[in-house]
Amino acid sequence: MGGDLYALDFDGVLCDSCGESSLSAVKAAKVRWPWVFEQVDAAMEEWIVEQMYTLRPVVETGYENLLLVRLLVEIRIPSARKSSVRFFNTSYGNCYMCKVADGLTVQEILENWLKLKPTIMAEWQEDRDSLVELFGRVRDDWIENDFSGWIGANRFYPGTADALKFSSSEVYIVTTKQSRFAEALLKELAGIDFPSERIYGLGTGFVEDRLATLNNVINEPALDKWNLYLVTWGYNTQKEREEAEGISRIQLVDLPDFSKKLK
Repeated sequence: MGGDLYALDFDGVLCDSCGESSLSAVKAAKVRWPWVFEQVDAAMEEWIVEQMYTLRPVVETGYENLLLVRLLVEIRIPSARKSSVRFFNTSYGNCYMCKVADGLTVQEILENWLKLKPTIMAEWQEDRDSLVELFGRVRDDWIENDFSGWIGANRFYPGTADALKFSSSEVYIVTTKQSRFAEALLKELAGIDFPSERIYGLGTGFVEDRLATLNNVINEPALDKWNLYLVTWGYNTQKEREEAEGISRIQLVDLPDFSKKLK
């Protein structure tokens, strides 16, 4: 398939960055809401990171990790709650959360994040831009003060670095990650000097781990001739993969086939 052009998402397709993004979010959340984290110890932080692997499929942009981290703390430590959000389960018409995290489970966060996010943003009086800035600044500080530790909190999925390095196709990376972070990981972790002009720190991709992104692409007439692939690894759920199987424009691709396509 040499000579083809591929637009690849970064997180969840090439790189498993969930550990790093979760730890960065914990660091940033401590800065943003220090009173919430007064009772959070090392064991609690480990639990948060573990839960973030379950919740990672709902994250579209990095700052959302901060919101999820705080919400997890309020689930685990009731005395840390400073909120009074009311969230309604529209499927049943009854209020199942009268305070943030009362009776709320990790699975319910996963299933209802699109409703929860604007609710807690308003309740916590937060704005997207300041959270994005803080998340990036905390990452920059981590990189400056502990570069090897930051690099080590990420990993490339098996075979993806070689597929990218030896690809005979024209490859672009389109990611919600800030470009400098993706470029650093490619160089230091994968040993790839990927052209910076081919890294777009935007919110779309065509080889994706998020079904919602591919559904958006389907609605763009100018992209009708693009082949769309949903990876079977990364940050999506079994339910989403099953849904994708019923969409003719989208093909599921596993790691071995991904490597073959790029080569």
